[in-house]
Amino acid sequence: MENEKSIYRQIREDLGISREKASDLLKCIPPERIEKIENGKVNVMPDDVLCMADGYNRPDLCNHYCLFECSIGKRYGRETKVQDLAHITVDTLNALNQIEKERNRLLEIVEDEKVAPDEYEDFMFIRNNLEKIASAADSLKIWMEKAGLPKLEK
Repeated sequence: MENEKSIYRQIREDLGISREKASDLLKCIPPERIEKIENGKVNVMPDDVLCMADGYNRPDLCNHYCLFECSIGKRYGRETKVQDLAHITVDTLNALNQIEKERNRLLEIVEDEKVAPDEYEDFMFIRNNLEKIASAADSLKIWMEKAGLPKLEK
């Protein structure tokens, strides 16, 4: 929709800064390019997103880019909610508890390295809980970055 603001513009405006101030803050994108990115006149590049994510303290911008603008991320990415630490912890523990209950069933299913038709529903339930754990880990990573904590080493 034409009247809808891009996430990049919305975040900058939420910070209450002009494109010129944003360029000074980011130090890696000139105001003219910021304008073109915000108005969809150029494709935003991964380095632009990383720069804005760091400069605006919005690590969730990287997740947004991967999910909605990167063809690989559109297929394989996972939406990550920006949550507070208490919610991340509760979501993680709930998913871990559920997986613990299903641990033996998962072993039964994968024992023959196949997922039989009568195992599929249980397998998908377990897979969905594993996705919840992965999503919680992603949320924790974003929370840590926003809090200014050191990034995890790979």
